[in-house]
Amino acid sequence: MASTGSSPPVLPISNPQTNTSDSQQTISGVVGPTPALRSFITRISDTIQSSFSNRRPWSELIDRSAFSKPDSVSDATLRIRKNYSYFRTNYLSLLGIVLAVSLITNPFSLLLLTALLAAWLFLYLFRPSDPPLVLFGRQFSERETLGVLIISTVVVIFLTSVGSVLVSALMIGLAIICTHAAFRAPEDLFLDEQESAATGFLSFLNAAAAAPPAAAGPAVSARV
Repeated sequence: MASTGSSPPVLPISNPQTNTSDSQQTISGVVGPTPALRSFITRISDTIQSSFSNRRPWSELIDRSAFSKPDSVSDATLRIRKNYSYFRTNYLSLLGIVLAVSLITNPFSLLLLTALLAAWLFLYLFRPSDPPLVLFGRQFSERETLGVLIISTVVVIFLTSVGSVLVSALMIGLAIICTHAAFRAPEDLFLDEQESAATGFLSFLNAAAAAPPAAAGPAVSARV
């Protein structure tokens, strides 16, 4: 009589949804971007937005009535300094356009430069210290990874067409900027004293230098 009243044994049942969600969280934690990378991208995005908000009207940049021949070399130098302080964002945009056009017209150089930049970002700068880097079945230490990246950078810049493309693009861009700034009379420009400070697309480097090392994330501060 006692045996008839006993309940059947309960079999353990696993929850596939819980296991799937746990595996997805694990995969997202491994594949997802590191906090240092997210902070770096956010800082660049904020800097670009701030720089474009200070951009001068392009119609003011190409106003024909404001062009005149400088009286001397010192006058041209003074014009370049004033115009650069006023049209800094526009000039850097022109320089970026020249670099982009030069790289797009040289796809091999663009591919090498992109691969080199990606290697620095994902193999060294924003890669967590643990676990160590393993490529082709071999484990690389931090010094070995840095050495390989430095050698690769030297090879790509000096032994391929990347270096000549970048130098030529920078020279052309600087020639355009200096020519415009030397012949553009800055008498009608009103530059605030606060705007004379270093701003623009590269100002996030100054912010990074002034910020504490911990703000860049554990992955970057561990290597500094």
